[in-house]
Amino acid sequence: MGRHAKTNTVTLNNGVIMPQLGFGVWQVPNAESATAATAALNAGYRSIDTAAVYGNEEGVGQAVAGFLAATGTPRAELFITTKLWNTEQGYERTFAAFQESLDKLGLDYVDLYLIHWSTPEKDTYLDTWRAFEEIYASGKAKAIGVSNFEPEHLARIIELGGTVPAVNQVELHPRLQQAVLREFNTAHGIHTEAWSPLAQGQLLTDPAVTGIADVHGKSAAQVIIRWHLQLGNIVIPKSVTPERIAANFDVFDFELSDAQMEAIGALENNGRVGPHPNEFN
Repeated sequence: MGRHAKTNTVTLNNGVIMPQLGFGVWQVPNAESATAATAALNAGYRSIDTAAVYGNEEGVGQAVAGFLAATGTPRAELFITTKLWNTEQGYERTFAAFQESLDKLGLDYVDLYLIHWSTPEKDTYLDTWRAFEEIYASGKAKAIGVSNFEPEHLARIIELGGTVPAVNQVELHPRLQQAVLREFNTAHGIHTEAWSPLAQGQLLTDPAVTGIADVHGKSAAQVIIRWHLQLGNIVIPKSVTPERIAANFDVFDFELSDAQMEAIGALENNGRVGPHPNEFN
């Protein structure tokens, strides 16, 4: 049993098993993404999250291919997520964009395919979702979901009466805890996944966090990642530093107390670091 055996998993609403802790490559240049993703896989991560707009699907694909070849790990043990960019939304365009992502990744299938933003002004996500359902039915995406969707956007998809999104990936951290959205997701069997889980580093010097970190002999980042895991969030921290990549995965040997969870929870201040989904089109 390798280190990755310690990774918590969640079971999505279609029975697919997904690691609760994954590795994100947002803002990692393509040339660096292969090195970073390889470091993550070597550290024990089995889930990598990329997107068409990140421009680094090829680098991620190189890392995956190299890791599988070097270790003999079965492809089924990895969980690869990518996302459809806003300009490619719509029924017809989605299929070509998805195939382009597969080609860049060098994969026969992805484990999770997400609509990257709801872009409500364009209002194309229902047609896009119909294409997603066909991709899912083909087996080329083991699960489908959304990113940056508010409850009203999710409700419209659910009302179609077809596939309920497996995951909703949103900005989520102690300063923006998304309680209402998480409650909606849970009520409909949708797992909540956190991007910018560390608020782009803003929380790493917060006294409430550093004080708890000192108690456990852990870093502030490890404490926040642990907070996410204990809340039940799927979480995808990002780094390009091998030491930090490994440290962010080393969060399975301690537990936050109820009081510590509450202390971190008290940091909520609607402190969004990215755009609001209703305003990003």
